[in-house]
Amino acid sequence: MIKPETLSETDYETDIAAWSIAQAELIRNRRWDLLDLDRIAEELEDVGNSEQRELASRLAVLMAHLLKWQFQGDRRSKSWERTIKEQRKALDFHLKKVPSLKPKLFDSEWQGAVWSDAVILAIRETGLDDFPEHCPWTIEEILTQGWLPIP
Repeated sequence: MIKPETLSETDYETDIAAWSIAQAELIRNRRWDLLDLDRIAEELEDVGNSEQRELASRLAVLMAHLLKWQFQGDRRSKSWERTIKEQRKALDFHLKKVPSLKPKLFDSEWQGAVWSDAVILAIRETGLDDFPEHCPWTIEEILTQGWLPIP
């Protein structure tokens, strides 16, 4: 066991890993008076934000591949199909693991930001720049295993 006075001296700025272990040890020892509560609260919020970023990133990759599928029919490949399938599976798993994120999928502002990221990815990967300004598919279509946009 680490001495409580050592735990309270661990600096968040110089070693976040050691700080987090020290804070966990303080909690286990119920040393509430030594906790860095403001930073603990920030770190807990960051966990939620990280989960949200993962959801957005996977959805953007999926949408970008759906765009490529629709707008580059002559270049379709098994690799694109695999990526689409894998991203859908990963999104399904992620939403089961973190169900509180599901409402984000229906938030138009959030969905618009993800769409913008998807378009940027598709432009980078295709060289095309004439993609729709707004997502032409429903979130249900996007997440449905086996669904592909019609060219």
